[in-house]
Order: sequence, then structure tokens, then C-alpha cells
Amino acid sequence: MEMNEIILYKLKMRMKNPFTTSFGTEQDRIFLLVEAKDANGRSGWGEGVASERPLYSEEFTQQSWYMLEQFLIPEVINRNMDHPEDLQAIFQPYKRNHMAKAALEGAVWDLYAKQNNQSLSQALGGSKNKIEVGISLGIEDSYAKLLENIQGKVNEGYKRIKIKIKPGKDIEVVREVRKHFPSIPLMVDANSAYTLRDIDVLKALDEFDLMMIEQPLAAGDLIDHAKLQKEIQTPVCLDESIHSYDDARQAIELGSCKIINLKIGRVGGLTESKRIHDLCEQAGIPLWCGGMLESGVGRAHNIAIASLANFTLPGDTASSSRYWEKDIIDPEVVAEQGILTVNDSPGIGYDVLMNEVEKHTMEKKVFTK
Repeated sequence: MEMNEIILYKLKMRMKNPFTTSFGTEQDRIFLLVEAKDANGRSGWGEGVASERPLYSEEFTQQSWYMLEQFLIPEVINRNMDHPEDLQAIFQPYKRNHMAKAALEGAVWDLYAKQNNQSLSQALGGSKNKIEVGISLGIEDSYAKLLENIQGKVNEGYKRIKIKIKPGKDIEVVREVRKHFPSIPLMVDANSAYTLRDIDVLKALDEFDLMMIEQPLAAGDLIDHAKLQKEIQTPVCLDESIHSYDDARQAIELGSCKIINLKIGRVGGLTESKRIHDLCEQAGIPLWCGGMLESGVGRAHNIAIASLANFTLPGDTASSSRYWEKDIIDPEVVAEQGILTVNDSPGIGYDVLMNEVEKHTMEKKVFTK
């Protein structure tokens, strides 16, 4: 497959509502898009999910821009490839920078699928045409606001509710939620806010019949998560600790978790996501697809990867309207009663609205052969 042009965009879009985690609050989302074009005028699209500040991981938006501009795009634009999986070998000399790699790789995968008249789901080996989705709710200042948000999402039919916790806003928050919603599928996400010194708090969560506690301890710490999982009944789900196939393999061997949240950007792209999926399927570790406050381009990639068989738990890819007044794709992503339909049109299956992209573009650079 050949590309004769790659375009890098930096966008700024305002989310409908602020989103608060243990890392802080975000409302203005600054992110990257990559467009890969061939000589026949077809475009493939990928999204860079790094945040403006290096809080979730060491990667941040401007760093991803520089990595793509100076290294990754120049490596790719003048090469002929048989398949998007060839990018892994091309990228291998460049350490980490997984979100930058995933943005470019995603555009190449989308273009490849379009060139072969396949949906991205089909190109990846997806087998499902419907996907269950949940919702992720940020930390609120009041119980009343959180309970109101949960009730609204329950009414909309989402299949799982995830609430963020942090020290001081954990046990009593979950207790209040369970008092009002005793039987909903409920999980909590700590975003690495705890240590083993907090083990009594984490043990206390066992009484609430949670689906899982996501990333309670430090990112990358597989040993302490293994110690924690032995001490608590609630399944540990790893997020920030899993950046590669080898991370997932080691976590499974150590017993660090019973569930993995896979994010395409965090692990470096769709090819590595497929490898992790196959490993977890063989090991009996269920997966779900996490969200990174994506625009519609990133959401479309999430839907495609979540169509693989071992994504058996509801993911975080909610409707576009949950986050944006107007998304940059048509049609927008819509979850109906907690179900997403996997698009079977070529590539990501959505049209990118160039007028919306240009409206939000802060910076743009074109690369040609």
C-alpha cells in the first residue's frame, strides 16, 4: 500500500461538561488527527489521544506532534508497505511514544481497509456487529449531582456505570451510590491514586459487589497489584499498567489482575491491541475498551477493535452527544439502550466533516513524498 500525502492536524474542541478524575479536570480537549491519503484520493484517519499535560502518562499533545512531525511521518511517507502491521517494525527503534504511533498507525489501518473495500472491523478480524457500552462519570462535588448523573445514564440504558474515586472520595461515595442503585453493574476507577498503605480502604470496597476496581495502584506496578489482588475479592482491572503485549503477559503470569482495560493509544495502536486481545483470550482474561475522551474518529477505532471476540465487558465508547455539541464525523456515534452497532462501511465507516475539522484546527502540516 502506498501513501502520497500525510496531514497532521492539531485541534481544540470544548467538551459539553468538565470531566474530573484524580488527575484533575479537563474541558478543552486539545488532540491530534492524522490523515493518510493515497493517489486515488482515499483518506484514512487516526486520532492522537494524548492530553495537553503529561498526567495520565508521560506523553502529551505537543510531544506527540513533535514525534510525528520529526520522526514517525518522515519514516512512513516514503515507504511502500504490504500491510499496516509492517509499521511495528518501522516504529520499533523509537522508544514508547505509543499515542503518537497509534495515531499514525490508525490512519494507515483505515486507509488499508478502504483500499480493500473492508470495514475496519473486518480488517482487524472482528466478529461482532453489536457492542455493549457503559459510561464513565467523573468525580462530582455533591452526591446529589452524581446520583442524578447515574440515574440519567441508567435511564439511557448503559450496560455498566463507572465512577471515579480518589482518597477521601471513595468508600462513602460508593456506599451512597449502592444505597440508591443496589443492583446496577458498577465499577470504580482510581487512576493510580492509591498505594498498598491504603489496603484497608480497597478491601472495604469488597462489600459493594463491584464488577472491578480499575488501576488502584501506580501505573506500571505489576508486583504490588499482584499483592493487592490476593488480598481483595473485587477483581483488579489494569489500565495505565498495560502498555504492551509483554506488560499484559507479565501481569497475567504474576496474577496482577483479572481484567484488562485496553486503550488503543496507550498500547501503541491496533496491531498491538490485536496481539494483546489474542493473548488475553487464550489466558481467559476478559477485555473491555477504555475511552480517552475521543472525537468521533477515535470512537470509530474503539468500536472496530471492540468487535473482536474477547471484548466481553461493556466499554467506555459512549455516544458522541455525551461529550460534544457537534462531533467531527457523520453520522455521529450513537448508543441505543447501551448498544453500539458496528459499522460495516469501508474503513472506519464514518465520514469526517472537513468543515468541522478546519473550524477546530489550531495547527496543520502537510507531508508529501
